[in-house]
Amino acid sequence: MQLNPLIEELGTYPFAQLTDARRRAQAQGTELIDFGVGEPREETPAFIRRALTQAVEDEPVSTYPQAAGLPELRRAIAGWLDRRFGVRLDPGIEILPTLGSKEAIFHLAQALIGAGSERDLVAVTTPGYPVPARGALFAGARVLELPLDPAGGWLPDLSQFDARAWRRLALLWVNHPGNPTGAVAPRAFYEELAARCREHGVVLASDEAYSEIWLAGEPPPSVLQVSDPTHVLAFHSLSKRSSMPGYRSGFVAGDPLLIAALKQVRPSIGVAPQTFVQRASIAAWGDERHVEETRARYRAKRELLLPAVRAAGFDPVGGEATFFLWCRAPAGESAEGCAERLLGHGVVVAPGTFFGPAGEGHVRIALVPTLAECERAAQILTGLGR
Repeated sequence: MQLNPLIEELGTYPFAQLTDARRRAQAQGTELIDFGVGEPREETPAFIRRALTQAVEDEPVSTYPQAAGLPELRRAIAGWLDRRFGVRLDPGIEILPTLGSKEAIFHLAQALIGAGSERDLVAVTTPGYPVPARGALFAGARVLELPLDPAGGWLPDLSQFDARAWRRLALLWVNHPGNPTGAVAPRAFYEELAARCREHGVVLASDEAYSEIWLAGEPPPSVLQVSDPTHVLAFHSLSKRSSMPGYRSGFVAGDPLLIAALKQVRPSIGVAPQTFVQRASIAAWGDERHVEETRARYRAKRELLLPAVRAAGFDPVGGEATFFLWCRAPAGESAEGCAERLLGHGVVVAPGTFFGPAGEGHVRIALVPTLAECERAAQILTGLGR
């Protein structure tokens, strides 16, 4: 039997490794507080759950969902984009609901790159979310890693792009607010980058799953706000915004030619969200109060943990968005060694190397446990610094 060699080459998905680490610690009787996987554990708002159950009741005969999504969901998303970013998109041709944002991010390269493509290069930022690179490799592309510059606000360094690289580049990924860094990109950054991508015929894809989890300052901008969104796509999700990770509901929006191509491809994949999930999503996109309440809870967790993190010898070096603390490990400690040490004290964090070699010497702390668990963790961390 033959398998794609990439399966063995890529190995276990980084965060699946945390499951084994947790099991080892629990087998030794360690009580764990899990800041490792960035999966929201906030309660999904009751009005969203009610919308879901009502939609199930209203669909006694289950049918396949439309690949393009319900028109009313696309209109709800368009309304939210207008209210949030001041961007007016045509819900018929510029918005496509997706099964969360992860699968759409993974599949994008397959819609752009094929056998014999002259443009076979995909640029991804590092340290960063591993899915864009993995999706590119399974599409047969080559991956170019763009280092994020800590001194420059964790924005990507484009200096390594020469004329040859631009000619081969099919797709450039950015992620702000960023996972794992929490950094926000200014609107001028998107404007300049979009212009360069247009000039060279490159698709600019922006993963904006954390756009609604900002804990200080002004709301983060979207790449959709650029003056000319040709070749531009933005990916959004309800997993973080509305505490709906299990619903798997998101969307991609932007250049109508690219949206049309994705609409043509996606029926073959079968990844349209279930109709009842789409109806629950309509309710979620139409309400902001629950999002404000969620932000307030993450803000409280951050304010509680920051002093303890510093007391334990960590240096928070990331931005003030997302529900992540991106921290430089104490001097002399590797990312893996630091995570293993904290695990021994019952605190699970993600080693920075899960986000690529550029994450060495860092750990990521996901503010997803309850406030009470964060209080316990703060006591543990503060004790480590004494």
